[in-house]
Amino acid sequence: MTLTSSLAKLIVSARPSAEARENAREGLLDFLAVTLPVVRGEAGDSGLKSLQQVYRADDAQTRAVLLGYAGHALDFDDFHPDFRGHPGVVILPALLALAAGRPDISGEQFLNAWVTGVETAGRLGLAAGSQHYKLGFHNTATLGTIAAAAACARLVSASEPETALILGTAATQAGGLRAQFGSAVKPLHAGLAAQIAVTATLLTLAGFHSQAENVLDSFFTAYCAGQQQPEKLTESWGAPWRIVSPGLEFKPYPTCGGTHSAADAARAIRHDWLQQGNSVSDLKNAVERIEVSFPPGGDIAASVRVPSNGIEARFSLEYVIAASLLRDALLIQDFSENPPDTEIAALAARVTRHPDVSAPPDELNPAARFHQVTVFLRNGETLQKRFTRQQSLAIAFDLPGKLRACLPDMTDAQRANIVALSRLESRDSLPQLCDLLFGAGATTR
Repeated sequence: MTLTSSLAKLIVSARPSAEARENAREGLLDFLAVTLPVVRGEAGDSGLKSLQQVYRADDAQTRAVLLGYAGHALDFDDFHPDFRGHPGVVILPALLALAAGRPDISGEQFLNAWVTGVETAGRLGLAAGSQHYKLGFHNTATLGTIAAAAACARLVSASEPETALILGTAATQAGGLRAQFGSAVKPLHAGLAAQIAVTATLLTLAGFHSQAENVLDSFFTAYCAGQQQPEKLTESWGAPWRIVSPGLEFKPYPTCGGTHSAADAARAIRHDWLQQGNSVSDLKNAVERIEVSFPPGGDIAASVRVPSNGIEARFSLEYVIAASLLRDALLIQDFSENPPDTEIAALAARVTRHPDVSAPPDELNPAARFHQVTVFLRNGETLQKRFTRQQSLAIAFDLPGKLRACLPDMTDAQRANIVALSRLESRDSLPQLCDLLFGAGATTR
């Protein structure tokens, strides 16, 4: 069988485990936590309003692009290490957009499609290899388009030949560049990818002709500079499910995932300083300079050095380290469209990057990434902490707490209802979720 046919067969025949579906429920809840503040107009995001002036229809394609944008607008959404991107904000908007017009779809069908999409995303990331991202592509946009198409095909119970056509139609449209990081186009990437997946699915079901075979092969040839390993797309499928191992990673901070171990190192320095009876003001005044080290290439995503606004600050190691030293928590409003906080920016100006050339390059094993933050004080003392990516991931994560932080104006009962709906255990859970996201006053207003 060809690559596309083999993948189509796996998508159609996938039988996700109960554990995989449980992890999928958590992923859906995290998506709701970071998306609803934007949908409800509480996050101070202007991009959605601009999009609504252009995307004015009330169809599945429009719902997908608006919801995909809203989900990724805060850059607070899930991450998958094999995919090296954010599967939830591409796959879930596409599935929800289709489900909103398909009352026959059950919660179990939806979860199985979501698991299948994450499986495809992870396998695509392994097959494309690190060179795809290094070339400048945004995996969420490129690989995510194909992953979302796989999920959509599974959701609508497409046949193997139909699934192959859906994959091929989606793959030929996939695109998105990392050069747009720090702008509203980055979250738009997620929306456009979700829209393409929905469109590819609906076109195929309507009988539109396209090529199925050799499209994925051509995609890898064009996008991976000869470093692709296409066999990884299908081998050991679902053993284990990618949503189980390595699993979805949920962000504790509303910043680029490439800054998180640096934030944890800075927060640990702050904690120790305060434990000694000192104040944050004392720390700010005592700092002469700050250095951050990491494996060569370990700052490829966090490429902004001097942000001009809070959105760019999400991708700035300097700003995130300074904010982590000065603030008790990193809040959504600290990384909004507003200008950078002057106090944080002043301290960030004292941070310099020093790649650790003794460490293996980041592209060889992103999972081994670390950040070491060293604070040099004016009195000659130094404060230093080192956090690996794995140490950061080992810190206990409070998903209900994240929901509270993202939706502080909701009552406990309202948040509890969202948690209940995210489990998709009753027949009306999915329609209620779609109404919450797409109803009057939501993304399609």
